[in-house]
Amino acid sequence: MHVSRSFRLLAAGLLSVSLIGLSACGAGSRTGAETATKVACDFVNPAEPTTINVLAYNSSAVDPYSNTMVSSCTHDNVTVKHDPIDFGGQVQKTTATLAGDTGSYDVIETYSFVVPDLASREKLVPLDDLFAKYKDAYQLDDIDESLRKAMSYDGKLYGLPMQTQVLTMVYRKDLFEKNGLQPPTTFDELREASKKLQDSGDMKYPLALPWLASGDISTAYKAALNSLGKDFVDATTKTPNFTSEESVQAFEELKSLLPFMDPQVTTFDQPKVQQQLYNGSAAIGIMFSGRMNDLVQQKNTKLYDKFAFAAPPAVEDGGKQYGALSVDGWSIPFNTKIDHDLLFQLLAASVSEDASKASIPAAYPARKGLDQTASPYAAAAKAAIDGAPPAEAQPWVPPITAANTEIIAQVITGKQSVEDGTKAMQAAAETVLSEQ
Repeated sequence: MHVSRSFRLLAAGLLSVSLIGLSACGAGSRTGAETATKVACDFVNPAEPTTINVLAYNSSAVDPYSNTMVSSCTHDNVTVKHDPIDFGGQVQKTTATLAGDTGSYDVIETYSFVVPDLASREKLVPLDDLFAKYKDAYQLDDIDESLRKAMSYDGKLYGLPMQTQVLTMVYRKDLFEKNGLQPPTTFDELREASKKLQDSGDMKYPLALPWLASGDISTAYKAALNSLGKDFVDATTKTPNFTSEESVQAFEELKSLLPFMDPQVTTFDQPKVQQQLYNGSAAIGIMFSGRMNDLVQQKNTKLYDKFAFAAPPAVEDGGKQYGALSVDGWSIPFNTKIDHDLLFQLLAASVSEDASKASIPAAYPARKGLDQTASPYAAAAKAAIDGAPPAEAQPWVPPITAANTEIIAQVITGKQSVEDGTKAMQAAAETVLSEQ
């Protein structure tokens, strides 16, 4: 089933996000219930006691929103429940709750990556009428319009954005200063900086990227392909681009980074990359922005004051960034039995201005005009958002990604040639498109 495959992939690669998110994605929470913010949640009290179950993973970037929903909207006859869960668990439960006519959850966190697929199969409730009804009461027009579009499909809104996650580069400013380096803006410069750090004796493997073979590796390939100006599928001809010159170049560019990374890189997800930076075994990393705040916390690493942030490099000079943007938001599943009007007010309350402020610096909120000077990586994330390739917001992206992830890993690790791998990916994508 496409749902299952899509969400298995998302669990491995976001968050980066997802992006998102997150998105950020996959971590346990570094915050607790103290991140809850009391805001107005003024629904009409239902006649009977009503329990609303919320599905969202725990992380320092997401907790302020889910905790606010629980604390602010639990009153009168309504009880909002959100049980702690990691990202992998959320993915599995999302797949299960959307599989039948009756689900276990009434509010689910979703991501721009999967919204087109889920919306095209009518798994989510359109939110446009509810958005229009409550936009003034909850100041929803302050949510960035481009992020609302990212959570839309076929002109309809299916997710209320809370935050965005974007691939962001982190580097050791002390080692860069020592070696006379500037943040790399191209892969050529990234290789040069990594080689200089290697040759200086500062570390054996200075570059750390999340290339987990079961998921993150596909995010890396797509980021490289998009940086070179190609999507998975040509939107006009509906022809896959995996045998294109850009696809071959994307693989060659990614493989050229291997000498500067730990040989076990295809076993590294984002938490493992984060750990490399914590313990000083890497000097450059590219991860989703929701993980950046943890790097500057003294409780996490003695190197907390040695990190600086920038937008990721482009694969080649003049191209788009090696980027990926994931928008995290709230959706209403098609099979909930709870009144949609009531549920939407919970969503709207949780992304209020106060809750969004409380998420800084861990998250990059979807609301415009917030003071982000407390965030050490906000400027880098903004530059990454502005320079990221446009998202390929199509239903075929998740199933094609799932179908090709293993092949991408085999090509990167040399178990399959680039030529054979790209042909196999092209065939897999054609099969997916034939089923759409």
